[in-house]
Amino acid sequence: VYPAEIESVLHSHPAVAEAAVIGVPHEKWGEVGKAFVVLRSGQSLSEEQLQTYLAERLAKYKVPRHVEFVTSLPKTAIGKIDKKQLV
Repeated sequence: VYPAEIESVLHSHPAVAEAAVIGVPHEKWGEVGKAFVVLRSGQSLSEEQLQTYLAERLAKYKVPRHVEFVTSLPKTAIGKIDKKQLV
């Protein structure tokens, strides 16, 4: 599973301003996806709504098991999302 593919679909949702996907440890599967999502100002969206949106556009195994809504994503000095700081 390529995080960039999932992030692209997340960015296609009209309520999503920014998104990042990382792998997190899982007892059974070793690792599962977790999405960090920043919503556009004035927008609301539940984890269930977003996962349904993703499930309509991605294979089931690619849909992140967890979604965390955040106010901002950590950035590197050059402005790229710093995934190392996401846990």
